Amino acid sequence: MATGQDAPTARYRTIAADLAAKIRAGDYRPGEALPSQRDLSAAYGVTLMTLRQALRQLSDEGLIEQQPGRGTFVTPPHLAYRLGSLRSFADDLRDQGHEVRTTVVGRAVRRLPARIAGALRAGVTDSGLRLERVRAFAGRRAVHQVSWVRASHAAGLREVDFTTTSLYEALAAGGVSVARATETIRPGVLDMALAAHLDDAPGAAVLISDRTTYTLDGTAIVVDRATILGSMMQINTDRAARGLSLRWAASRDVP
Repeated sequence: MATGQDAPTARYRTIAADLAAKIRAGDYRPGEALPSQRDLSAAYGVTLMTLRQALRQLSDEGLIEQQPGRGTFVTPPHLAYRLGSLRSFADDLRDQGHEVRTTVVGRAVRRLPARIAGALRAGVTDSGLRLERVRAFAGRRAVHQVSWVRASHAAGLREVDFTTTSLYEALAAGGVSVARATETIRPGVLDMALAAHLDDAPGAAVLISDRTTYTLDGTAIVVDRATILGSMMQINTDRAARGLSLRWAASRDVP
């Protein structure tokens, strides 16, 4: 005979198993919000405490994630950030089967900030095209990206529809071939300004990618900074004896 403690324990495990089965069957899709805790507790006829025990089990199993102030969501698929290939974020996402929505937040010719001018080996009074975009997949805005393009290569980019065309594609269409890029990826936290563009709260873990792209003759033409929700990204690479080189260094903020 079950004790008074055994019955609630069995109940929350039954609820967790039922919700897990619905998630795996596609009743709740990746990135989709579950009903509120109050609605779920009423539907299963249990207290909020018992319902929260079930949700905690699902969270421990990696099936859901709780976002403060927003609710409980089915864990979205993780984008594999592939080191060793020179591709746009959108191309990587689509090749992994994700539907990508790109929003252009801003596009304007501006004076280069000192950090960007240094990376492009340009003068501090030079200008370039600043392109700001947000990528969404699995129902969440997950990547914020600012790209600076050298002015000499930006003339043909002002009318490009960047909601459907990647920057690398647009450069190639204008006769500019990219050959290589250097990139630094470091951990960070989401600040208040970028939280307005991404679907997570300030202070959430992010990955910050700083990339400089070069043409065949070694000219630096694009400097990117991408801020990626850590909960949506994992870094994958294939290693070989004489292949990709990874350098480990203490994390530091790049201005």
